[in-house]
Amino acid sequence: MGRVSTAETGRRAETVDTDAGPARITWVPAKNAKNARLVLAVSHGAGGGIEARDLRALAAALPAHGVTVALVEQPWRVAGKKLAPAPKTLDTGWRGLWPALTAAGLPVVAGGRSAGARVACRTATELGAHAVLALSFPLHPPGKPEKSRKDELLGSGVPTLVVQGGNDPFGRPAEFPPGEYEIAEVPYGDHGFAVPKKAGLTEDQTMEILTAAVTAWLSTLV
Repeated sequence: MGRVSTAETGRRAETVDTDAGPARITWVPAKNAKNARLVLAVSHGAGGGIEARDLRALAAALPAHGVTVALVEQPWRVAGKKLAPAPKTLDTGWRGLWPALTAAGLPVVAGGRSAGARVACRTATELGAHAVLALSFPLHPPGKPEKSRKDELLGSGVPTLVVQGGNDPFGRPAEFPPGEYEIAEVPYGDHGFAVPKKAGLTEDQTMEILTAAVTAWLSTLV
């Protein structure tokens, strides 16, 4: 059962019990709740939380476009642990959150960054996700392109958008295999979408590139 508390203005935190332990959803509602058309549920990676720049940018930009953003914290983060558990445990936590994510009766786009993107891809068909947003999909470990995770991406079974940094050591856009998904590039971005000063882009500008790509893609789904 979920436990709800009020956070900053317009946000609502909900704790959800899962078989992997308590998880947390921070709800950022669409500006006009009556006209909300879908929920974008996005989780963090293995090395950080929902304070990641891309997740913060999406939560700031999308509610004006009729999208409720659900920022998902996996049980290991809620418990204060520093290391993510095995993929199977991450999937268990995500499955346990799903009823809370669908409770409003809106289509849910499953998403996440890095390890969270892998979870979204692995479970999309099983859970009935409307689509998948894969931020910084870790196509392979850095320097090990032979250890590809392309099957997870190609197996999502639903419309999928990958947003990838141009210099992501876990997989640059040109390394991605052909398949039935879309890919948008954040120029010069690394795995966390940070860009070097020589790129001539500010963080605000890179996040505008990212949020514009996601907003345009979401508009085609419903």
